[in-house]
Amino acid sequence: MDVAGLGQCCLDTLLLVDAYPPADAKCEYRERLEQGGGPVATGLVALRRWGASCAILGVVGDDDAGSRIRASLEEEGVDTRGLRVREGGSSQLATIVAEAGTGRRTVFWKRPSGPPLEPREVDLDAVRHARLLYTDGLFARAALAACRAAAEVGVPVLVDAGSLREGMLDLVPLSHAYLASEKFARELTGGDRPLEACRELAARGAKVAGVTLGDRGYVAVVGGRVIEGPAVAVDAVDTTGCGDVFHAGFGHGLLSGWTPASSLRFAAWAASRVAARLGGRSGIPDAGEFPEAPEFT
Repeated sequence: MDVAGLGQCCLDTLLLVDAYPPADAKCEYRERLEQGGGPVATGLVALRRWGASCAILGVVGDDDAGSRIRASLEEEGVDTRGLRVREGGSSQLATIVAEAGTGRRTVFWKRPSGPPLEPREVDLDAVRHARLLYTDGLFARAALAACRAAAEVGVPVLVDAGSLREGMLDLVPLSHAYLASEKFARELTGGDRPLEACRELAARGAKVAGVTLGDRGYVAVVGGRVIEGPAVAVDAVDTTGCGDVFHAGFGHGLLSGWTPASSLRFAAWAASRVAARLGGRSGIPDAGEFPEAPEFT
């Protein structure tokens, strides 16, 4: 596989409404959509659509949602042999209410039941033979084992750091690119100081240390150099999946041999396409939609 992805997958139910309702109100929705979700899972779908062979390592329950999650990945051509089924367990679910015309959303979610993915369940040989390991660090022990295996043989590691969970900082020195959310950066620095967060992550060993800033764009530190970029303007419908596809966009640039600056620009562009549609996977751009390559290479 080009990309081994270790992390979260879930089943999303998305509702588009005119405005989020107050308590005790009834609200008619404009549109309803059900599709697979999750940071690594959606990122792998994007990378697969752009030509990379991908495999997912994670867990689902033996429920109907688990079957739908697996099917949603297999339909996209993602290898699911590393997706472990927890007997008697429930899969992760999310209900997302998006407000038309604002891009704002409210997420209700339920974590899966059953034990997390364990290191012994990860095919480390497959990780060592991949061109990229992509993880959200959700399964801390398994992620650490996989990142160590990748780093030992020079396979670059891309980390999607959504929140400062236990074990997330252990992955920093093993990562090539550690791209964190605003939430993670605030938790790390104790305030709205994304550049400070980048510098701390770089000091801990990340070769590319970045923070995504939503409609404010992104900031990163690469080899001591600060790289900042704007978000790409779009009439946002739903921001679900934007961060996931941002990370996939950077991974695509890495696999293509682009510079970090070019990879970040492409990531921002790809994420903007997702915001224009309801659902994290609906707006993933096809390779034929890419801007001219010299803009990124």
